Amino acid sequence: MSALSLSRWYRALSSLPTMMANDIAIDLGTANTLIYMKGRGIVLNEPSVVAVEARSRKCIAVGSEAKLMLGRTPADLEAIRPLKDGVIADFQVSEEMLRQFILKVLHHRRFIKPSIIIAVPSGITEVEKRAVKDSAEHAGCRDLHLIAEPVAAAIGVGLPVNAACGNMVVDIGGGTTEIAVIALSGIVTQQSIRVAGDEMDEGVIQYLRKNYNMAIGQQTSELIKMTIGSAYPLKEEKEMEISGRDLVAGIPRTIRVNSAEIREALSEPITAIVEGVRRTLERTPPELSADIVERGIVMTGGGALLKGLDMRLSKETSLTVTVADDPLSCVVLGAGKVLEEPEEYAKVLMDPPRG
Repeated sequence: MSALSLSRWYRALSSLPTMMANDIAIDLGTANTLIYMKGRGIVLNEPSVVAVEARSRKCIAVGSEAKLMLGRTPADLEAIRPLKDGVIADFQVSEEMLRQFILKVLHHRRFIKPSIIIAVPSGITEVEKRAVKDSAEHAGCRDLHLIAEPVAAAIGVGLPVNAACGNMVVDIGGGTTEIAVIALSGIVTQQSIRVAGDEMDEGVIQYLRKNYNMAIGQQTSELIKMTIGSAYPLKEEKEMEISGRDLVAGIPRTIRVNSAEIREALSEPITAIVEGVRRTLERTPPELSADIVERGIVMTGGGALLKGLDMRLSKETSLTVTVADDPLSCVVLGAGKVLEEPEEYAKVLMDPPRG
């Protein structure tokens, strides 16, 4: 779509009465889906999980209700996370999840199809774009536009993405880590690596399996990471009691682990993220590098909440690293700001899927 067409589309949207507007921005994340409605702010924040009947694939529950079923379903039910590495892995289930979430937020306005902006990984392929487009259209979308997650995160934080200065964002989600240097409404250098929160959880699972002969589920692993996980030595190391299944005896068992052990379990994915940041910095033009030295790096996404990750990144890069005030919401808030101020941010949108 040409810039002129986009501009006309935005003017048409802006002319709608606010009370009738049902345009929405979506952060379709591997771990969580957030929806922002024009004029209302964030109206939904739910886990990206769907529970279906195993045979018919009929949807039983979505969001928080479905997440409670992860690892606990009988043979005739299945709890699914339909997105993997930040993109759609199960088209049918993703479509149903989107439909349910959209219906939930539109209420009485559901007879009017919404225009939607969806945040996607900056390294998304044309095939993956098409999957997002098809899912959104089948879920009841009127018009679809895409925005790169790091750009949306930068706007959500309040960085001047339209200015002729470098802004560096590291957005660590569930499936991908998006690293980008942004200037003049576009990404100058970027690295989209499919290592993020899920790989951290898997690292904890594998560590306990290898060192304690214990099997735990993903939700337990996530809880351990959030409670005592860290990327940098803590002033006071912590301990936690966890329960799982003994792989030798086959019976339930309880052990105690400390934060130093979990830090070791997380070392591989954290090192991959640090290396991704270093590679991006190496490819950044000198003038923008000077801006980053002055402004530092901003971290967003759920992974930014890992204790000591900002300190680890600062030590490795010798730059100031700041964690956003509300890292979990930055992407959807940025996409929502594009909805609210379309003329200001028209240039930040990605090209729509071809065909």
